[in-house]
Amino acid sequence: QVQLVESGGGPVQTGASLRLSCVASGRTFTTYAMGWFRQAPGKEREFVATITFGGVTRIADSVKGRFTISRDYAKNTAYLQMNSLEPEDTAVYYCAAALGSLLRDLSSEYDYWGQGTQVTVSS
Repeated sequence: QVQLVESGGGPVQTGASLRLSCVASGRTFTTYAMGWFRQAPGKEREFVATITFGGVTRIADSVKGRFTISRDYAKNTAYLQMNSLEPEDTAVYYCAAALGSLLRDLSSEYDYWGQGTQVTVSS
């Protein structure tokens, strides 16, 4: 079992930056790919970013150039750095963990999920 706890969300204005954190506990952290997804009201959950245990990353086209993903093995933590935030980025952001070492951008490929953290961007 892996438990995931997100933090760092909140209300911001257009153009601001936020860094989301996801602390993992339980089984060995380094054997998991970590991902971030988001879900806006009335919309399906969508892929944002993922990072393998080896540090290979993939970023969704909709946020490429503004968002980056990273992980700190010593702290068992994954991060989502979000810059130049726009109102369209408003959503609940979820951290997820997937067994194995491959890049994964489908929510169905993830085994564990956090509770989510709200990000609200106002114009």
